[in-house]
Amino acid sequence: MKEVKPPKKPLLFYYGIVLLCVVLFNAFIAPMLMDDPVKEVDYGTFMRMVDNKEVDKVQVNTNEITFMDKEGKVYYTSAMEDPDLTQRLYESGAAFDRVIEKTMSPLVSYLITGVLPIILFVALGQYLYKRLMSQAGGKDSLMFGGMGKSNAKVYIQSTEGIHFSDVAGEDEAKESLAEIVDYLHNPAKYSEVGASMPKGLLLVGPPGTGKTMLAKAVAGESNVPFFSISGSEFVEMFVGMGASKVRDLFEQAKEKAPCIVFIDEIDAIGKKRDGQFGGNDEREQTLNQLLTEMDGFDSNNGVIILAATNRPESLDPALTRPGRFDRRIPVELPDLNGREAILKVHARKIKADPDVDYHVIARMTSGASGAELANIINEGALRAVRSGRKTVSQADLEESVEVVIAGYQKKNAVMSDRERSIVAYHEIGHALVAALQSHSAPVQKITIIPRTSGALGYTMQVEENDKYLLSKEELENKIATLTGGRAAEEVVFNEVTTGASNDIEQATKLARAMITRYGMSEDFGMVAMETITNQYLGGDTTLSCSAETQRVIDQKVVDMIKKQHEKAVNMLKENREKLEKLAQYLTEKETITGEEFMKILDSFKEAAV
Repeated sequence: MKEVKPPKKPLLFYYGIVLLCVVLFNAFIAPMLMDDPVKEVDYGTFMRMVDNKEVDKVQVNTNEITFMDKEGKVYYTSAMEDPDLTQRLYESGAAFDRVIEKTMSPLVSYLITGVLPIILFVALGQYLYKRLMSQAGGKDSLMFGGMGKSNAKVYIQSTEGIHFSDVAGEDEAKESLAEIVDYLHNPAKYSEVGASMPKGLLLVGPPGTGKTMLAKAVAGESNVPFFSISGSEFVEMFVGMGASKVRDLFEQAKEKAPCIVFIDEIDAIGKKRDGQFGGNDEREQTLNQLLTEMDGFDSNNGVIILAATNRPESLDPALTRPGRFDRRIPVELPDLNGREAILKVHARKIKADPDVDYHVIARMTSGASGAELANIINEGALRAVRSGRKTVSQADLEESVEVVIAGYQKKNAVMSDRERSIVAYHEIGHALVAALQSHSAPVQKITIIPRTSGALGYTMQVEENDKYLLSKEELENKIATLTGGRAAEEVVFNEVTTGASNDIEQATKLARAMITRYGMSEDFGMVAMETITNQYLGGDTTLSCSAETQRVIDQKVVDMIKKQHEKAVNMLKENREKLEKLAQYLTEKETITGEEFMKILDSFKEAAV
């Protein structure tokens, strides 16, 4: 494999830096470090100070006399032939002695003063050069820290590790990747029909859905060399180094074919080229080299590229076109059955009670990713350990869902009776408005125990099944439910608090989406006023309308929320007795289940009959 040799000029450059630092240190820093410099005087001054008894200590060397006066100042003078010096020093009362210097041979003196500094200078220069110019290349790297060498990790035929059986909830993605593995094992089966595998497969989806885990499962199933590297590892400070790493990576892949190359977070090098002045030349050169290498592949050479990203909209069209990344594999958030399967996969690692119902936990975790579900299982196991039990119970997992959603319980939080009462009415307001409307999710749990996320209480609603379509009526009911907490405060206490801040945010976001994206406004109809950017990273929105239209949208949002808020207030006024009884019961118990909540509501119906 061709080695990229380091240039020679930078070596002299760093030697020059070291030499300059030494000169500057000796010229400016060293004199500043000397607090009490030694002063040179003539021999006559020395004799006069001895006769005047101003000298405290004297040290006589072969060629030099060093002495200190009574004030602690140090002087030196050249030694002279003075037979009476010893008698004078004795009479003056100064402390004195003589130092006999050991002479060294000329060869040893030359080695110490001439050769040794050069050796140290060269060694220091080499060390600095290697530190600044070498690229990171640990023990797992294919190359050992050479410039232009890829840092891809390679995995070859490991019986241990992740397999497709360890990945759940993404059956469609596994099916597409299983076909790739089958092709690598039996290429003749496909060539007989004239079919060829895609050169590249792009895994796209939100964070935590298992894109990297699927790639690891492919490595565990394929039993062929598997190269893994992150897109950010190609980006270097020096222009051309990233492109060199790409070339080196694909040279290794061709040598070990059939194999798989996995590039994680490919958007780090695959962003669209805007052509603006002052762009990132290094990243664009790296991308161009990647495009060239993918185009140069034979259709049947056995090298397949996997890549993962959660920002597919930012990738360059030349990278995602057919012929490079032929197939896009969505790895979306799992549905109800998928969440249940994922929970069961992660539950293999823990000891759980036989009566644990993972279907209930899956219903409580709508919208959760695979990583969040794994965290829920782990939190349940930790809770079991804290409780001194050796198995995980249903209650542990249900509590862990709340921990992931709202944080841990704040056991030491102290609220006044009035605050607890306000929170109780607030949460019952949510639950009661939801129960009095049709097409609302059933109430699972109501609590007024504060959580570390800042919530003083919350009402959990759980759908029986995942819903993929929501009608206008259902969305309006959701907004009414969100305003139910504030409405209860107004009905009972005739005042408002800061407790509804999160409810207001969610209601506003939902109402704006109905008008700008869902076409549920009579004034605008089926016109999109808003577009979603970063679909998998928070779903930020951008308005695409005039300022005048935006003012109209804002007013429509206000009117819609106000209408639903008034509906919630009227509902609670009409059911004031239910609100009072439920709030008092919640204040006493602090936490009630959905069954308890519905039982009290049903008691009113029976009394009415």
